[in-house]
Order: sequence, then C-alpha cells, then structure tokens
Amino acid sequence: MSLFWSCLVGPRLYSVYGQVRSGKQVIPYVANALEQFGNNIMKGLNIMYNIGYFASPFIAYSVYQWEYSSYVTAAKYGTGLGLLLIVAMIIRGFGRRFNPTYTTFIKVLNKAGNYRPSLEDMEAVQNYEFDFSAWPVNFDWASGVPDEKKNRIYVVGMSLVRRKRGILSRILMLPIDIMASLLTFMIGKQLIYPGCSEWFQTIIGQILMKGREKLILHQGGQRKKVTTRDGNSIDTMFVDRRKHGEYPNGKTLVVCCEGNAGFYELGIMTVPLDAGYSVLGWNHPGFGGSTGSPYPSQEQNAADVVMHYALHELGFKPEDIIVYGWSIGGYTSTWMAMNYPQLGGLVLDATFDDILPLAIMRMPSCMEGVVTAAIRNHFNLTPGAQLSRYSGPVTIIRRIRDEIITTDETQLSGNLGNSLLEKLLKSRYPALMCKQSVEVLHQWLNEDPAFKSSILNRWGVDGVLCSTLLATYVNEYSTAFPLMIGEDMNEEEKTRLLLYLASKHLVDYNESHNPPLDVSLFRKPWRIISDSSYVQVSQASSTLLTPC
Repeated sequence: MSLFWSCLVGPRLYSVYGQVRSGKQVIPYVANALEQFGNNIMKGLNIMYNIGYFASPFIAYSVYQWEYSSYVTAAKYGTGLGLLLIVAMIIRGFGRRFNPTYTTFIKVLNKAGNYRPSLEDMEAVQNYEFDFSAWPVNFDWASGVPDEKKNRIYVVGMSLVRRKRGILSRILMLPIDIMASLLTFMIGKQLIYPGCSEWFQTIIGQILMKGREKLILHQGGQRKKVTTRDGNSIDTMFVDRRKHGEYPNGKTLVVCCEGNAGFYELGIMTVPLDAGYSVLGWNHPGFGGSTGSPYPSQEQNAADVVMHYALHELGFKPEDIIVYGWSIGGYTSTWMAMNYPQLGGLVLDATFDDILPLAIMRMPSCMEGVVTAAIRNHFNLTPGAQLSRYSGPVTIIRRIRDEIITTDETQLSGNLGNSLLEKLLKSRYPALMCKQSVEVLHQWLNEDPAFKSSILNRWGVDGVLCSTLLATYVNEYSTAFPLMIGEDMNEEEKTRLLLYLASKHLVDYNESHNPPLDVSLFRKPWRIISDSSYVQVSQASSTLLTPC
C-alpha cells in the first residue's frame, strides 16, 4: 500500500541516465497507457489553472457582481474539477504501480529521503531525470555557519519612493502606487523576467532537458538542490575540474548569473566551461526547477545561498571564485560581489547600472510615473550602486551592437555599460573625476572601437608611466578603495590616468546582446598589484598601451 501511495503522489519521471559515467545514451521513460491518460487530464487542468491565474483580476471583478445562484453553480463546477483531479491521480498511480521502471525509481527516491542524502543514495538518484520539486535537498542556507551570522549589505530599499514622501504626498500618490502594484502583478514581472513565465518554460521545456542532459553526460555536471532562507529551492549545476590536469583553470570556480530569460541549461555556462574553469550555474527563483519569483529579495537570498554552497559545500576559497553576470544577471552578480568582497573577481557582460531608464523607454510616455513607482517599489535593480560597494577586480564587457541594454540603438552613447563603468571609476578613483577628464572619457566611450586608440595617443597615455604611478601610490598608501590618487595632479594628468584605468576595466565586444561571449574575451579581471617599482597587470587587459 505504501508503494502505491508513493506512485500516487510521486513526481513525474522523464528519463533514465543509467550508467551515466560510462557514456551511455539517455533512455527516455515510457509511461504506460494508464499513466499517460492520467497525465493528460492533469495537464489540461493545469492549463486551466494558469489561465485562471492570469485572468484572476477580471474573474474577481465578475464574481463580485454574481448572484447567489451563480455561486452555487461555480461551487458545483469547482467540485467536479476537484473530483476529476483525484480520479486522474488514481489512474496515474495505478499505471505507475505496474511500471517496473517507475517502481524502481520511486524506491531509490524514497531511500534517499528528502534532506541531505548519503553520497551513495544521491548517486543513485542522479541517474534519473524527474520533477525537481521532489529532488532531495543537498544544501541548506543555514549550513554555512561561519558566514551566516554576518550582516548582509543592501544599497537601496525596495520602497524608496514611498519612504521619501510625506503623509499628504502618500495619499495623493496612492492611486499611482495601486496602479504600479497591479502593473507589476499582472505583466511587470513577466516583462522584466520573461523566463519566469510558465508558458515560456513549457515551450522550451524539452530544450532545457536536452541542455541539462548534455551538461551531465558530456561535462560531468552534478545537479543539486539548495534552499534559501525564505524557503525557495534553487536548481544548481556544478562542473568540477579541480582534479583534471588538462584544465589549468580548473581550480578557479566561475559562478554564473543568467539573464532575464536565461537558464543554466542553455545559458552562459558554456563560456567558462570552454575556457577550462570549474563552473557553478543556477536558475533564478521561478526559473526551471527553482521555486519562488524573481523579486529582488528572493534573488538576493538565492545568490546568498549559492555563494554559501560554493564556499562551504564545494570547498572553494573566496579568492578562487569569479562571478560572471550577463544582462540582468548583473544584479545578482554585483550583489554577490558586494557581500563577499574577497572574491577573486567580477565579470559583467552586457549589463546596466540601473533598470529604470530601460523600463521607461519601453513603455508609453504617459505611464512614466506608474513605471517609476513600479520599478522603485518592486524591481529596484541597481547593479551600478552595488558595484560601487565592491573593491575587487572587475571587467565590464560592453557589446557594441547591443540592442537591449541601451536607450538609443543608433548611438554607442546610449549603451548603459558606459554609465556602469563611469560609476565604477567614480567610486574607486574620485580624485581623477574632473570636468575635463569626464568629458574626454565620454568621448573615448562614444568613439568607434577601431579608433579609440587614437584618443589615447592624442592624450599621450603611457601605459608604463601609469603603471608606475599606481604602483608608487599603493606602495606609499594602500590598495584600499577609494584611491585618492590624482589630488595633486593637473587636469591633463588626471585625464591620462583615467583613460588608462578605463581601458583596463572595459572590454568591447562587437556583437549584439544575445550571442554567447567569445571565449577569448573571458579572462580573469585586471587588478592592481603593488610591487616596489611597477604594477603587475593581468591578462584581462583590453587594450595594449605603449609609451608615446
């Protein structure tokens, strides 16, 4: 009876890996007629539920106008659908009970338990592809005891707009706040994070599964579940190359933060994998197997537990971890960097400093007030402010033909990577930011990449001299940011040094927003290393500067 109950309420099984490590092909799970019939009924009911969820505001309004007889009719329909669901589950349960593949799987899953199974039991579970909701918890947010008691850093609260208002202003702005909340609930979240839409995930479900199978079969990936402090389960994939001699970068872990429609199954993990790094990918809350919704607080908790997992379970040192964020993944990647300042570096690809200008540009001008309230109160994503709180090595990759992270596709000046770089430079080298140096920096950023070196030559930017100046300063004072170098310089000297630093932090990539990053551009970020007479520059330099 207990086996039948497990089959009744157990997860859906999709495929069996068998002996994955021997290179065998994935064997699709074949459901018998009874199980397939039950699955089809439940799939139809799930579609009806999703339609009802998105139409809930309109349904609620119509229900408000119903008469008593209408409520009785609705109750009868609801009861009928509930009974249909129970019947479908029973039919499916009988089908599974008489399927030897499923009964073997459910016994393996029951033996593993729900929380931190043994290594042997976990290896058996990983031979099956099934609903991630039933996956055992492999790591919990409270497991990282050494770091868990530390205070987390935040830059801007979610209700910035409301907090700045007086009582009268709050009353007058109440209609806009209500409209902003409705906009966020109905379409806002799906517009900002389209990957969280269940419809979208249903369409690409098979593609995600194939991508996951590829990571497991060909890269030796290990799928694990980690749980956040707010109760969400985060779907992760880890590829370990520390013990493989053919990967010189294998001892460095790259933690990947995906875009607003990105999943680790088909996202940016391939770039550091091709570069030979160990890689940890994870899905946003509400994406793939991860539960929850990608609201900022849940994103922060997910990023926090992923970093705990990398440090305390996988055993990497902070200085051996690089965080790689693409597009909107720049929010969680800069949050990780801000809260874990000892990280080895941060790579930001095609990201922005503040999401508000992008949101306003894509909505009707008459809705600017509502959009501003919705963003600032519910999706206040400001990677630039978070980046300013991180003092480690940073590379910003700007895509020259980016059509998404820009306020003007026809002008390079509209790329929000420019303002992200400017905020980084201002927070780290404030004494260099004079009127002339900033104007020249804007000229350099807006110039065609093929001719940017001409501006450096025109201003006499000498890489050796700039390196020596930085080395002298950090040896005499410190490497702690902000560096006040430039206080005793004239405007020309400030301009030269600022251009030099900008060229070390910025890498231009002649591509649009979505194509994968060229592997040759993914390198450890440049850092200032003091030595008695020079600054050692890492391989991440985007421009070779020679004496003029």
